Amino acid sequence: MPDGSHLAPNVNAAPSESGCMAAIEASGLTKTYGDVRAVDGLSLSVERGELFGFLGPNGAGKTTTIELLTGQTRPDDGRAEVLGADPAADPLGVRERVGILPERHAPPSYLTPREFFEFVARVRDLDDDAVAERAAEWAERLGFASKLDTLAADLSRGQQQKVMVTQSFLHDPEAVFIDEPLANLDPLVQERVKRALAEHTEAGNAALLSTHNIEVAAELCDRVGIVTDGEMVTTRQMDGAGAESLMDTFLEAVGEDARDTPR
Repeated sequence: MPDGSHLAPNVNAAPSESGCMAAIEASGLTKTYGDVRAVDGLSLSVERGELFGFLGPNGAGKTTTIELLTGQTRPDDGRAEVLGADPAADPLGVRERVGILPERHAPPSYLTPREFFEFVARVRDLDDDAVAERAAEWAERLGFASKLDTLAADLSRGQQQKVMVTQSFLHDPEAVFIDEPLANLDPLVQERVKRALAEHTEAGNAALLSTHNIEVAAELCDRVGIVTDGEMVTTRQMDGAGAESLMDTFLEAVGEDARDTPR
């Protein structure tokens, strides 16, 4: 059994651990759907230059938290601040500056990737030529340049995932919220996405990575928060610790009954 020395209790306030202004901050976020409390008083803080792992089993409240932080839904209680703005009060302003990669979403089946990126450019009021150049760079990087003019309906699930990863970075966001970014990707492309995430945070941007995969969280994240039943139960610095150590943290925080939940 782990000795618990690496566990850090969660607190209600969400200050940056270094005392710096956080890029993503939440305090006491709560969201209820009917009789289900999807998010229950959750607090977190993510600094610029940090890749924060949001680790928990399916149904833990990770997706709802991202929706709250990006202004896609409003909290019943608590507050959030993303890049200095309140996502509940100014959802469009926040989404202009962040990238979002939802889990299990695909580009519109009736558009090609090129048409989809052009649509994203219009919605975000971006320069068409700049977006076309950036999209071409990402398509080359992730290996779908030959598919830019293929209908999304005819793309494999892996190719669709590449398109969705690209759209989340298309406008050079200051923060990204990414849900299982490596899903359906082959090992080579996974490594390229990992490198892109590292470059994003090395440039002083923030990233919140939602996953139920302990190996992914251990490898990629600077710090990991463990969430279950809508609550952030603990956070820990990774500092090079591996998946086995993170699994110990997870089991100590959530309980032995969760041993078969994360992968």
